[in-house]
Amino acid sequence: MRHFLCAAVAAFAATPLWAGELASGDEITSTISGNTVQGSMADGSAYTEFYDTDGTIKGADYTGAWRVEDDQMCFDYGEEENCWGVAIDGESVTWMNGDTADGTGTVVSGNPNEF
Repeated sequence: MRHFLCAAVAAFAATPLWAGELASGDEITSTISGNTVQGSMADGSAYTEFYDTDGTIKGADYTGAWRVEDDQMCFDYGEEENCWGVAIDGESVTWMNGDTADGTGTVVSGNPNEF
């Protein structure tokens, strides 16, 4: 039993956490641009952000910039820019850091919070 458990743990550890396809840059832009995404990150922090067509990110009390490069969405909040792969399934998005889901969200049409 002990050997089976060790083998099962080793097999699980070697399996990527994400097996789905990531969106192309065009898919990311067409889904995100001009819309709001609300969700949470892996650390438990919640977010609601409007991604303006001019590349501006607008939150409740902050702004930033976004762009798509090499099929990744890049975020700049005035410090170091960070880029993630994006998995899109209907209105759901998953922010991917390699094979790890770093956050999830739901796309909401337009800017309902008037950021």
